[in-house]
Amino acid sequence: MSKGALVNPGDPAPEIDLPRVDEDGVGRWVLSSFRGRPVVLFFYPGDETAVCTKQLCAVRDRWDEYRQTGAEVVGINADPVEKHRRFIARHHFPFPLLADEDRVVARAYEMTGPLGIRRGVVVIDSGGVIRYRKVVFPLFRPSDDEVLDALRSL
Repeated sequence: MSKGALVNPGDPAPEIDLPRVDEDGVGRWVLSSFRGRPVVLFFYPGDETAVCTKQLCAVRDRWDEYRQTGAEVVGINADPVEKHRRFIARHHFPFPLLADEDRVVARAYEMTGPLGIRRGVVVIDSGGVIRYRKVVFPLFRPSDDEVLDALRSL
């Protein structure tokens, strides 16, 4: 991807291969292995920060609605695996967190800013095409209603 090129709805989703942490432990998460079902990427600046915790807890609290869409849902930031493990254990997230410590994925999805990873969401359809992308002001969080509507429209 050339520098300055934006990743927009209608574009193919850049591949992701990152360490994954979930309630079952640690492994790898590869986007292409989810071809055939929609995927939601929640980018957020950091574990255990006020707005980020509210953002991911809101997804957790509406988990039944997300699960009904059949989507794979993940959170992504630059925190290490061990910090993700503690964050999941403390808040009981039913979805994995991906450790993008080198910010390679955040850069590929244009989710980096002067202070690190930006807050935003990307919805990818079952064919690997971006269908919804939104970056929000750091003190706000993406609307779960908008994300769920984007998923239901696939």
